Amino acid sequence: MKPKIIVAICGASGSIYGIRLLKSLLERPIDVRLIISSAGEAVMRHETDYTAPMIRFLRKEGVQIHPDAVLEQYEPDNLFAQPASGSFHHNGMAVVPCSMKTMGSIAAGISGNLIHRSADVCLKERRPLILVPRETPLSLIHLKNMQRVAEAGAVIMPASPSFYFQPQSVHELVDTVVARILDHLGIEHHLVKQWGE
Repeated sequence: MKPKIIVAICGASGSIYGIRLLKSLLERPIDVRLIISSAGEAVMRHETDYTAPMIRFLRKEGVQIHPDAVLEQYEPDNLFAQPASGSFHHNGMAVVPCSMKTMGSIAAGISGNLIHRSADVCLKERRPLILVPRETPLSLIHLKNMQRVAEAGAVIMPASPSFYFQPQSVHELVDTVVARILDHLGIEHHLVKQWGE
């Protein structure tokens, strides 16, 4: 069966990371479930040329969508969507970027929207949950929330690009972060070389 991955895009700056992750997933035979918060959509429109729906935007960007790939998008207030249930089996979830509001809600177990609930389900069902904060500096509240979700089983993966491959563009920098997300989701890729190659 094809992998099922949940991707959430929140209102932190850095929507380019979420968009690049979607592009990478949909170039493969993967079933992607997408949730974009209202703030996430507003930030995407500000930072990119994004226009809804996401599938049309990706095609306009020239993404070669695999014929067996699936993209299903849910409204953030739809708590009856599949990812809200523990009986919906999938291979993991990535919140890219993850706002501090979302981080705090997940840390407190507050399921105020489908993103929070889907993350909560990942934690209780012991499925991979990757949270990609793009915030600096971090307050003690932020750090304690990160500690709580990490102790509950999430992976905190700050959007910290790597430079040891001598990237030549912003897109190559973004790929170093997206590659690590794909690694933790168990998705093979060729975005960056492995160390030592």
